[in-house]
Amino acid sequence: MKIKVSYTGRSYQTATLLPSEISPHEGATVEDVLSLLAKDLPEDQQLPASCLLAISGEHIGTLASYSNRPLREGDELILISPVAGG
Repeated sequence: MKIKVSYTGRSYQTATLLPSEISPHEGATVEDVLSLLAKDLPEDQQLPASCLLAISGEHIGTLASYSNRPLREGDELILISPVAGG
């Protein structure tokens, strides 16, 4: 199974260390994929808990609190780091 992964927002530089596609096991969940992605980051770096998550265009929460669900072939996990401005 292949899942596309997209990143936007202020953590974009951190996200450049992560793959744009991941192949988790069949029946993998959002939590499984996030755990796989976290292993690719250096120990001193992480995506912010306030990062928004969407699966194939459907908002499912933030890294701190999301609806864990099974993923399907071709789904796209989108991580959106909030950007403050003034």
